[in-house]
Amino acid sequence: MACQLKTLLVLLVFLLISNLQHCVNGIPQVPCLFIFGDSLSDNGNNNNLVTRAKANYQPYGIDFPEGPTGRFTNGRNIGDIIAELLGFENYIPPFASAPEGFEILKGVNYASGSAGIRNESGQHLGNRISLDRQLQNHQYTVSHIIEMLGGNQRATMYLSKCMYSITIGSNDYLSNYFLPMFYPTSQQYTPEQYANILIQQLTQQVMTLYRYGARKVVLYGLGQLGSIPIVLSLCGIISSSCEDSFNKVVQLFNDRLISLVADLNKNLWQAKFIFINTTSMDLEYTSSMVKNASCCELLGFGQFQCSPSGYVCHNRSQYMFWDAVHPTEAAYEFYGGRAYRAQSPTDAYPFDISYLAKL
Repeated sequence: MACQLKTLLVLLVFLLISNLQHCVNGIPQVPCLFIFGDSLSDNGNNNNLVTRAKANYQPYGIDFPEGPTGRFTNGRNIGDIIAELLGFENYIPPFASAPEGFEILKGVNYASGSAGIRNESGQHLGNRISLDRQLQNHQYTVSHIIEMLGGNQRATMYLSKCMYSITIGSNDYLSNYFLPMFYPTSQQYTPEQYANILIQQLTQQVMTLYRYGARKVVLYGLGQLGSIPIVLSLCGIISSSCEDSFNKVVQLFNDRLISLVADLNKNLWQAKFIFINTTSMDLEYTSSMVKNASCCELLGFGQFQCSPSGYVCHNRSQYMFWDAVHPTEAAYEFYGGRAYRAQSPTDAYPFDISYLAKL
C-alpha cells in the first residue's frame, strides 16, 4: 500500500510539472531550462574556483537585485533574459549552488567563465568547467530527475519538453587560438582546420546532450570578436588588419555551426536544433550605443575585467560592453529579445526560440 501511494504521488507531481506550460499567469512555456556555456551565461559557477575568471565582486552586478553573484555584467545575462522571456518566475540556479530537490526540475545553469569546447581553453586563467565537464554535471542532474520522477521513461518524456541553451566557442579563440604564448593550436592548425576541429568536438558534445534526453536545443553563434574592446585595444598597436583576422575566424566557425544545425535536424528527426546568429545582430546593433569602450574601468591594459575600485559609467544603457569582453545588460536584452523572437530572417535558423518552445 505504501509503495502504491508513493508511486501515485510521484505520478501526480510529474503530471503537474509536465502541464505547467499550459497554464497562465507567468508559468513557463517549457517546464525547464538547462544552460551550458561560458561567461556569457555563467551566473556563479566560478565563484568558488581557483581562477582569475571571476565576477563575484563590485561593480559587477551593480544593477542586479542581489548584487555581485558571479554574472560577468552589470545586471542580467543572456541566460536570465531568455528565462524571463520563456516565463520563468525565478532565474535558473547555478549548478554550484543548485538544490537537489524538486527545484532542479525547473532547470540548472552549468556555464563557466573561460570555459570552451576544448578542455584546455582558458586554462591559463585557472580552473574552469569545460563543456565536457558541464555535460558530466548534467548527467548527475539527470540521474536525480530519473529518481524523482520514478524511472527513465517518465524522465525522458519530461526532459524532451525542456529547453537547452549553449553559448560556447569564444574562449576557444580568445583564450586559446589567439594566445600562442600559452597554446600551440595556431601553429598546429589553419583557421579552417581549427574551425572544423571545434565543430567536430561540439558535434560529439551535442550528441551526448541528445543521449541525455535533450530535444529542443539552442546553439548560439559567435559574435564579432574583432569588435570587442580588448581586441580593439590590442589590435590598435598591432595592425589595422588584426580585427579582420578575428572576425574571419568567427565566420568560419559560424558557417560550420549552421551546417551542423542543418545536419542535426535532418538526421535526428525527434529533436529540433536552432542557430542564433549573434554576428548578424552585432552588425545591426549600432544606433547611439558606445561600442568601442567598456562601461567600467578595467584592471589594466590588456585586462578584460572591471577594477573593484574603478569608476563606472552612469549611462549604462548606452554602452554595448560592460567590461572589455562582456556585454551590458542592455545589450543582452537586445540579443535575447531577437533570439527569442526574430526581427530579421537572419536572426535565427531555421526559426527562433519562441517557436521552438511551442514544439
